[in-house]
Amino acid sequence: MTAIYLSLGSNVDRHKHILAALDALNNLLGDLVVSSVYESKSVGFDGSNFFNLVVGAQTGLSIAELSENLKRIEDDNGRKRNGPKFSPRTLDIDILTYGDFVGVESGIELPRAEITKNAFVLLPLAEIAPSALHPQLQMPYQHLWAEYDQASQKLWSIDFEWQGRAISIER
Repeated sequence: MTAIYLSLGSNVDRHKHILAALDALNNLLGDLVVSSVYESKSVGFDGSNFFNLVVGAQTGLSIAELSENLKRIEDDNGRKRNGPKFSPRTLDIDILTYGDFVGVESGIELPRAEITKNAFVLLPLAEIAPSALHPQLQMPYQHLWAEYDQASQKLWSIDFEWQGRAISIER
């Protein structure tokens, strides 16, 4: 089994799509480690605010099999793939890391560059895996977050429940 981290985001029917994604990922991968859910402004385009979070899990799937399953979950949630890269999303699920793999596999570059570029990826990742090492930089996520320019992107945790339990609270 390989440890993986995935980022989830939605700015269209956000609550509905994040819940559906968590249920589908739980069915696909089993036990999930789930970060708080954060709200943030859209990056790269003028649009509604996003809900973002990171989940950790273990998988026996290859990178290609995992990617195929994640695309199916996105498509099942109304994801449109013919629009511009920076546009509203019903659901976006990205593989952030796949074990210690560094490189390109099945067209996917890992670890994903967004880890160190976007607060809405790095903060929830540092929350659920503070001492885990970035596969390429070999630095703990909590350290990367401490060094991040936290004023550059605003985000805030929101009240969110999944499977009858609070996974985050508004701060």
